[in-house]
Amino acid sequence: MITAYGGIELAVKAVRMGAADFVTKPWENDKLLQIIESAYKLSSGRKKAKDKNVNNNKATQKKEDFFEGKSESWQKVLQIINKVAATDANVLITGENGTGKEVAAKKIHQLSNRKDNSMVMVDMGAIVDGLFESELFGHKKGSFTDAKQDRKGKIEEADKGTLFLDEIANMALPMQAKLLTVLQNRTVTRLGENEVRQIDIRLICATNGDLLNMVNNGHFREDLLYRINTIHIEIPPLRERKADIPQFVNYFLLKYSNKYNKSGLTISDSAMDLLLAYNWPGNIRELQHSIEKAVILSDRDKIEPADFMLREVESSKSINQFSGTIEEMEKSLIEDAIVKHEGNMTSVAMQLGITRQTLYNKIKKYDL
Repeated sequence: MITAYGGIELAVKAVRMGAADFVTKPWENDKLLQIIESAYKLSSGRKKAKDKNVNNNKATQKKEDFFEGKSESWQKVLQIINKVAATDANVLITGENGTGKEVAAKKIHQLSNRKDNSMVMVDMGAIVDGLFESELFGHKKGSFTDAKQDRKGKIEEADKGTLFLDEIANMALPMQAKLLTVLQNRTVTRLGENEVRQIDIRLICATNGDLLNMVNNGHFREDLLYRINTIHIEIPPLRERKADIPQFVNYFLLKYSNKYNKSGLTISDSAMDLLLAYNWPGNIRELQHSIEKAVILSDRDKIEPADFMLREVESSKSINQFSGTIEEMEKSLIEDAIVKHEGNMTSVAMQLGITRQTLYNKIKKYDL
């Protein structure tokens, strides 16, 4: 703002309306040039910030594109999702770690008639056994030591919406029975009170475990499995979706180049070939982390194979090829299982056919 009529009130008004500075006549040329340069830098900074927000919004809008894969195996999954989303049928989503089970659950909710209501997500593996009822069913003030006020449980929070129970295989048997009662009666009773509350939820569950095998071993209730398994969706591993890898790479490349201020970063053909040839034991999650690391480490305009640190994981070793002792073989099997299941000890124990307590004892024994 340049004026011959300087005044505090006018200056304040000009700045409030967006002026970078307030200059009164007559001005000094050197000082005016400095003011103009500062204003230009400020404007450029604002434009970059605005462009970054636009790019971030575009990245957010491309989440739908990120979900829409081209591979035949993924197209079959999409067909099931599109058919089941409009119903209230309970859905069980299975698949290896990192395949996108949570993303599929969110897609079902977004396409459902409940999309305008809440989708409440619960990680069953993260709930301490003693707090299970309080977390899921809620509690009444004074029902236990730390219950300082009435509280809704996750099931009540999901009323009229979708309840997503991730890692359902981690639920203890006594809690499975209580969940089954809720699903059968469509009612919930908070811990410490007698009032029965009606609920209207759509249930989606997910696990990387083998629930049928758990039923046979007595670790999962068969009646609960039938209740949550009206529709079963198996998410294919990334090694069976190689046609979708370039799409994932471009999505994550845009996301992390924006995040780390490396706009314009591309990936070379040889690097893409490397990613297409890799087996991806950690699936999409491993690909995502690999792209993020490569973006951080790259000091060029193009990501090259050397920017990736990929390592194939041997999930099993032939006994005939193993030359060590039995204890060394056992240690190796446990190590491989922990890597394969990304530290999910319930899944590790299930694969090895031992209890979690036995697994923890062996981890301590071998200092893993």
